[in-house]
Amino acid sequence: MPAQFDAFQAPPHYQSIRCIDMHTGGEPLRVILSGFPALNGSTQLARRADCLARWDGLRQALMLEPRGHADMYGALITPPERASSDFGVLFLHNEGYSTMCGHAVIALARLSVDCGMVPPGLPLRIDTPAGQVCAISDERGNASFINVPSFVESTQLALHHPEYGDISVDIAFGGAYYAFVDARRFNLTLVPANARRLIDLGSQIKSLAAAAIKLRHPDHPDLSFLYGVIFTDDSPVAGVHSRHVCVFADGELDRSPTGTGVSARVALLHHRGLVSQGESIVIDSILGSPFTITLEQTTHHAARVAIIPRIAGCAHVTGRHEFLIDPDDPLATGFFLR
Repeated sequence: MPAQFDAFQAPPHYQSIRCIDMHTGGEPLRVILSGFPALNGSTQLARRADCLARWDGLRQALMLEPRGHADMYGALITPPERASSDFGVLFLHNEGYSTMCGHAVIALARLSVDCGMVPPGLPLRIDTPAGQVCAISDERGNASFINVPSFVESTQLALHHPEYGDISVDIAFGGAYYAFVDARRFNLTLVPANARRLIDLGSQIKSLAAAAIKLRHPDHPDLSFLYGVIFTDDSPVAGVHSRHVCVFADGELDRSPTGTGVSARVALLHHRGLVSQGESIVIDSILGSPFTITLEQTTHHAARVAIIPRIAGCAHVTGRHEFLIDPDDPLATGFFLR
């Protein structure tokens, strides 16, 4: 490599944003450490709204091409909302901002141990737009977290698909709302070769379900939207309860089993009498990467039967980056191609 290339210095008018990239079960996470402007608001939901209003171009610059890709995911670290929390986080993706993200929390727990913020085994409290979650990691990257109350919203919601006719979905909340549908209804196996078909069909079902149901989260209206569709497959596999695949945001396909998705899934299984308090199951992803979900507690949330799940997985660091944004670049805020 020419020595001159290594001597490159960014001009002072470039914006510099430092990040650490990770993955949890194959699902990427870009942790934004510095260079992002401070957000207004005392709560994560208020900061989420402020980021959308004032700094959405930076979300696009970091998530979309050429710095990211259609399936990139991000975590913006903020000050804590609660005095009892260690820090806050906002979740970014190709379409906007999620309310909670399990694979990101698992990765942040790993990163917090790796950088010496907390010793292995010490609980970490993180403020998310959906509420406070408690995470813990060992020194090898095995991490888990206690999620927010998860519950069933609706079962057997009738939809009409133009190709497949009448179908039904179940709606449940695990930090975000998901529509669940059996992949075998569409003669689909949940394997990488079917990724494009899963994205297309998931996006179609999401639009149909969002039009058919009015969601009202009991805590805050900003949580009241359908985030994704989860295809399930209960075909028996040794050591695994089932496989499922989540399609969320604008056609993103989760490489992990989806932490909030498995939380909502176990709420559905408990509703049907198939998982009991104290029981653990393993759900794997389209890549075969597993999350272990334990039903820690049954409870009530705003007069609803709810569960408190613990989700365990493994995360790894993949890179350290300094991204530069040239204000004269006509594609500074990125672009989206699928």
